[in-house]
Amino acid sequence: MLEKLNNLVNYYHENKLSHAYLIETNDLDKCLDDLKIVVKKLFCPNVYEEQCIKCNICNLIDQNYLPSLKIIEPNGSSIKKEQILELKRMFSSIPIYTKNNIYIIKNAEKMTDSSANTMLKFLEEPEDNLLGFFITNNTNNVINTIKSRCEIIKVYYDEDDLNFKNLFSDKYKKHFEVISNYIYKIEIEKKNLIMYNKNELLSNFSEREDYKLLFKIMLLIYEEALNYVLGLKSDISSYEQFAYLINYSSNLLIKRIKLITEFLDDINYNVNIELLLDKFVIELSDVL
Repeated sequence: MLEKLNNLVNYYHENKLSHAYLIETNDLDKCLDDLKIVVKKLFCPNVYEEQCIKCNICNLIDQNYLPSLKIIEPNGSSIKKEQILELKRMFSSIPIYTKNNIYIIKNAEKMTDSSANTMLKFLEEPEDNLLGFFITNNTNNVINTIKSRCEIIKVYYDEDDLNFKNLFSDKYKKHFEVISNYIYKIEIEKKNLIMYNKNELLSNFSEREDYKLLFKIMLLIYEEALNYVLGLKSDISSYEQFAYLINYSSNLLIKRIKLITEFLDDINYNVNIELLLDKFVIELSDVL
């Protein structure tokens, strides 16, 4: 588990824990699993260990049966007011098995205005025995009335499993769609790229880690196209949105890859992201 989440356990025992946290992460499912471990560590009556058999709390958490833990996920395309009302009803009594009632709201950006307004009572008048976590892939998409009442932390996981085939999974969906459109803008439309940086990239992403992921995805796409052109094993021909790339020369693709690699090197330094993006498209125009 990442140190930032593990620190929550220390804060709790030092009475420094906030009543609500808004967590931005690049892996919602893994973050939810890690938050469950946090809850186990907070309330295990013994010394927490994996595969614990000394108490029943860990098992109740794993089976989603712990009465004092409520996990809310979107019902359809959104988190609805009725789900928050049910949460309030559940937590109208004192916690069972644990010192606190704990709620975790996954995809917090999908709360409707009415569900967010219903949620405010928890946040504006927090009870001593209430602890909340909101998980999102982008804090900018979370309604301000929620965001302003939470402590915000960023939890990013390594992208060691990132490869061309899993770019199409839900895990990378948002970043993949944005970078696919960006590549189309670069290769087909070939104009207004600096404005596109500002209006599309910078308006949707604020964290350096997001741009690392975006350009890692871009790098994989161009590398896959290069593999195809060189006659190596490649799956890119199966995806119509990249059909134009496989008609490029290997030399042109290598130049693109070089620029993307340079961007990824530069972003590790504390350089203004907007300047890096503009530098990227200006240098790219020389090889279009």
